[in-house]
Amino acid sequence: MSLILFLAVSGAILAVAYRWMGRRLAAFLELDPHAPVPAHAQRDGLDFEPARASYLLPQHFSAIAAAGPIVGPILAATFFGWLPAWLWIIVGSILIGGVHDITTLIASVRHRAGSIATVVRRYMNRRSFALFMGFIWISLIYVIIAFADVTAGAFVQKASAADAAAPGPAVATSSILYLGLAVAMGLTVRYLKVSAEVAKWIFLPLVFGAIVAGPYLPFDITRVLPTERPQLTWDYLLLGYCFFAAISPMWLLMQPRGALGGYFLYIVIVVGVAGIVIGGVTGDLGIHAPAIGPGRPLAWEGTVPPIFPVLFITVACGACSGFHSIVASGTTSKQLHNEADAKPVAYGGMLLEAFFACISLATVMILAKPGGRPDATYADGIAVFMHHATFGWVSVEVARQFGLLCFATFIFDTLDACTRLARYVLMEALGWTGRGGVAAATALTLLVPVIVVSLPPASVGDQVLPIWRIFWNLFGSSNQLLAALALLAVTVWLRQRGRPVWLTLGPTAFMLAMTFWSLAVTLQLHLARVQAGAAATAHHVEFGVALLLAAMALWLIVEAVLILRRRPEPAAPEPAAAGR
Repeated sequence: MSLILFLAVSGAILAVAYRWMGRRLAAFLELDPHAPVPAHAQRDGLDFEPARASYLLPQHFSAIAAAGPIVGPILAATFFGWLPAWLWIIVGSILIGGVHDITTLIASVRHRAGSIATVVRRYMNRRSFALFMGFIWISLIYVIIAFADVTAGAFVQKASAADAAAPGPAVATSSILYLGLAVAMGLTVRYLKVSAEVAKWIFLPLVFGAIVAGPYLPFDITRVLPTERPQLTWDYLLLGYCFFAAISPMWLLMQPRGALGGYFLYIVIVVGVAGIVIGGVTGDLGIHAPAIGPGRPLAWEGTVPPIFPVLFITVACGACSGFHSIVASGTTSKQLHNEADAKPVAYGGMLLEAFFACISLATVMILAKPGGRPDATYADGIAVFMHHATFGWVSVEVARQFGLLCFATFIFDTLDACTRLARYVLMEALGWTGRGGVAAATALTLLVPVIVVSLPPASVGDQVLPIWRIFWNLFGSSNQLLAALALLAVTVWLRQRGRPVWLTLGPTAFMLAMTFWSLAVTLQLHLARVQAGAAATAHHVEFGVALLLAAMALWLIVEAVLILRRRPEPAAPEPAAAGR
């Protein structure tokens, strides 16, 4: 298979799936464009703010995508070859991930834009609600830890002979400028009454200017705050950013930053497709990585991990991700203009992310020996694609800077959204309200990541592992287990409404099997580390959280099975349908 054929087949399958499967999902869920939605009925300017699909899709897309469809596919292709990763991305996104995303979004919209845990409370019991809220909050904490540390690592990455124009400090500068431009865009739209479409064309070119400026104004954190662990310093600064981003009005940062980040994703897709086609036609690009079997495996306890179940928890975003349900029921449901927009925003967004993951796979496929940091692999691949797409007009060095900033940008989109979502969950669980509750819930959410990133470094052999790498496997397991539990909650909702449950029950069973299997592997690895005397503090934390999540999930499953065995009760009006 050529690289062009790989991309064409991927795009064609996903496009047909959107048209055929998307239509059937819309009919199954009875999407009504005239039904009342929370974004209009509960509009408050802080969290509830309607946005049309053309504006909401890029924001939702950038929030769910982030580094997931980059890191996951690249790691999986490095471990197992690109073919298994590709098959899971295509099949998983169409039959599991897309179903998960659109059903959780609609379940939230029809329950006053409450979290998916609200559905659990209404159709199960308060004990299940408390368990689910706790599980969601812990899973969000893991996302914050993993993605903050990945970004911090990118900001301190040293320049090398192959990377002379784009060291980490240059990416840090471009990222800071990007966030400042997002705030400026929000103020422009809000107070100067410039339309979002016009503002986009003003600020997108300025973001490209920030990319060019980065190498000329590199921000080296060690010159401002001398430290032996600059990555830890960046961790603290990023978590501080998360605090202020999560308590700011939706229009000030999240919507404009999400829109800019989403269009960045669109640009990367266009650049990837154009570069692959042009490079393929000229014969400069081809598939060199193995389709099956490891290229040059990354350290994973000194071995290549087993394909079952690790493939299914390594590739999360791009195939199926529990984090999507939290975004859908946390921020997107509060902005959905009408129910019909759920198809392009939720199901379309999932399939678009799958195509983006295929482009990430292509950055590995052009390598003879895959290996190294996923962000570096991705930036190198995007640089090659952009160089070909512009017929050599953009140098590989500048294009690589663009790739690294895209990587950091995508993570920013998830970091602040994730912190905001965790704040929602905590406030809902504890009953906190008002500005004081907002600040307290955000601070409490970020306290745990601050403690975890401060843990002493761990190592495998002579290799020191960053925090994100230690927690990535458990992040994947908890994330996919969250997807399974969200699907389980939707299944209970459908059952109690007297609707068929076949659409969600199969994906629920599959995701539960893979995630519990992966948690068992994690626990087994920890016992082996302890016996070998190689367990660091971070490993003990990982082990404890894995046990806690497994116990909470099992309890929730038992509660759900007991409810599913009962006869459905007469359906009471859903909160959204009953009027507000």
